Amino acid sequence: MTSMARQYLLALDIPTKALQTQFKASLVLALLLLFAVSCSQDPNIYASYETPPVITAEDAADDPAIVINFDNPPNSLIFGTDKKSGVYLYDLEGNELSYAPLGNINNIDVRQLNDQVFVTATNRSMQAIEYWVFNQNDFFNTSNHADIFSTAIRTSTTLSAINIYGICMGLINSVPVAFVTEDMGPSVELWTLDNSTLVGTFDNGGESEGCVFDDENQVLFISEEETSGVLKAYDLSIEFPFESPFIVDSREGNIGGDPEGVALYKTSLTDGYIVLSSQGDNKYNLYNRNAPYAFITSFQISDKDGGIDGTSDTDGISVSSFNFGGEFSKGLMVAQDGYNYDGDELKNQNFKIISFKEVLKKTNLD
Repeated sequence: MTSMARQYLLALDIPTKALQTQFKASLVLALLLLFAVSCSQDPNIYASYETPPVITAEDAADDPAIVINFDNPPNSLIFGTDKKSGVYLYDLEGNELSYAPLGNINNIDVRQLNDQVFVTATNRSMQAIEYWVFNQNDFFNTSNHADIFSTAIRTSTTLSAINIYGICMGLINSVPVAFVTEDMGPSVELWTLDNSTLVGTFDNGGESEGCVFDDENQVLFISEEETSGVLKAYDLSIEFPFESPFIVDSREGNIGGDPEGVALYKTSLTDGYIVLSSQGDNKYNLYNRNAPYAFITSFQISDKDGGIDGTSDTDGISVSSFNFGGEFSKGLMVAQDGYNYDGDELKNQNFKIISFKEVLKKTNLD
């Protein structure tokens, strides 16, 4: 681990009357307790839109990623993976624009810089890290949606020595990097993507999948779902970042079951919130973006009467604070739904799209 950290630094610089009186007192107490319970419940958020079900049955939809159209924000796009068959492309209302049968694409992530769109994903059909670079104008050209991956100006497929699982991308000194996690194992690889170079590997303590890298603060947040059920933070600005992770939260705290998808909501260049899918209790936890990463609150995505069903057993999530206009003027969140119902009928899994303005309002963070 020590040698990995050194190699990393070298490579990148890098919460009666008596009875009547007794009855009245008991009633008042009961009402107060009921009020307290109702007030302690997590806020209910309702999805604005949802995508069609993915093509594959059972546990298939997994991870979304948002791509911002800076010139025309309402026309921004969303990737969504079917981890048993390929990748979907959606608009912000959840309409399916295209589907690419690329194989068992588990997780996907995006960065945008200098008029380019960088996309990376784990392809478990080949145990490979896929990487695409797009010209931003070409990427949002509507005539390209049907075959988006063919418009990439650069592609690479890099084999990994581990049984790859999750992935998240980051920018370190403007260099695109990827953190790749191991299925049924504790290893996490750090790759530089432009030259497909493995910088090194570190141990996260157990099987991990969801992660997000905070480019501005140079912190990696990664969920370890197998052994302890913890969310960890690795501060890459310190000398040996992979030797001393900070335990943000665990099953002994505010996490129910497995911590899964992790995402970042920015309120300024360096402030904001970490969003975590707490899969076992069907909640989404919010933490302060900055150390000591204090737990703030939780919320649920719930069924709307006569409308879109809520989410449960969520794997991947993606969040953006960008102003997309209208109901998404304070950003949006995309969440995978493990049990997608249409009325009483269980459909294949899908993704729900949520206004983050509602999240901020109902959690008193607005």
